[in-house]
Amino acid sequence: MFKDNLTELRKINNMSQEELAEKIGVSRQTLSKYETGESLPDIERCKLIADAFSVSVDDLINYDSKEADNMGLTIPPKGKHIFGIVKVGDKGQIVIPVKARKVFNINPGDNLIVLGDEGQGIAIIKEKGLMDLIKGARMV
Repeated sequence: MFKDNLTELRKINNMSQEELAEKIGVSRQTLSKYETGESLPDIERCKLIADAFSVSVDDLINYDSKEADNMGLTIPPKGKHIFGIVKVGDKGQIVIPVKARKVFNINPGDNLIVLGDEGQGIAIIKEKGLMDLIKGARMV
C-alpha cells in the first residue's frame, strides 16, 4: 500500500520524482525504488513524505483506497477522515462507524448535536465540545 499511496499522492500533487526526492533529501533513484517497492524509507523519511503531502504517516503507510469504506477515494489530508457510507433507517437513525466513534471518543450515552446548512450539509458535534467552545468564546 505504501508504494501505491506514495505514487498516487505525488501524481495528484503534480510533483515529479525529482522534486519530491529533493524535498525529502534522497536521490530520484531512491524515490523511484520506494515507488516500485524495491526499498522502503526509514521512519524519518516517511514523516517527511507525509508532511510534504499533509497526510498522516499512518495513512501514508496503511491507507487502502480499495476498501469499501473508503469508496475508492485517495488519502484524506491530516485530521480529515473518510469513515464510509452509512444508511439512514426508517426513523432517521444512523450508525456512526466504529472508527469515527474511536477517533472522536463517542461513547454510548453521549449527547450529540446535529447542525445543518442547506448548502453544505449536516454536521454532528458532541454536546460537551460545543458547550466548551461556547464557554471559551464568552471568556474572550
